[in-house]
Amino acid sequence: MQKQNPTEYPVHDFIRDRWSPRAFSSASVPPEVLRSLFEAARWAPSSNNEQPWAFLVARREDPESHAKLLSTLVESNRLWAQQAPVLALAVSELEFARGGQPNRNAYYDTGAALAYLTVEATARGLFVHQMAGFDPQRARELLHIPKGWDPISAFVIGALGDPQSLPEKLRERERKPGTRKPLGTFVLGGSWGEPAPFLKA
Repeated sequence: MQKQNPTEYPVHDFIRDRWSPRAFSSASVPPEVLRSLFEAARWAPSSNNEQPWAFLVARREDPESHAKLLSTLVESNRLWAQQAPVLALAVSELEFARGGQPNRNAYYDTGAALAYLTVEATARGLFVHQMAGFDPQRARELLHIPKGWDPISAFVIGALGDPQSLPEKLRERERKPGTRKPLGTFVLGGSWGEPAPFLKA
């Protein structure tokens, strides 16, 4: 079930067509495709070109690693994510590698890398669903994440599956169109609370 987001203004198809399904096909994502997705992430912008991200990735072809990553998710996410062919965890390095000072942009930059990956996935007919619902401490222990690195988002990658495979409550959410705040509530002009002048027709 492909959806198109109801945008107010024209955007690229890769933006309009991106959404976060829960029904994933178990069909494998080939290694060469995954390499391209993470290559896209590699070229995201970052403060001082620090690239403060790392990704722990498990394919279904490696059942032990897949099960380990799956076990870090909260139960409501495990319910549907277990079907996805690729599970991953985004991790941020909290200090600059050069100098050891705190990098206040680490999360921001890691998010940008994941956004680049998501656009590349959409361009290839794949979907990414990001999740805050996982246990960071369990992830640290199971995946041996070193001190100074913080797990910030779990995500799955794959092709669309059959919504009928989901419990009814999740099927309803799968059918709903995407919604977003109006631009005027967050694109502001010279003073807080005032929509930017260019938004006025």
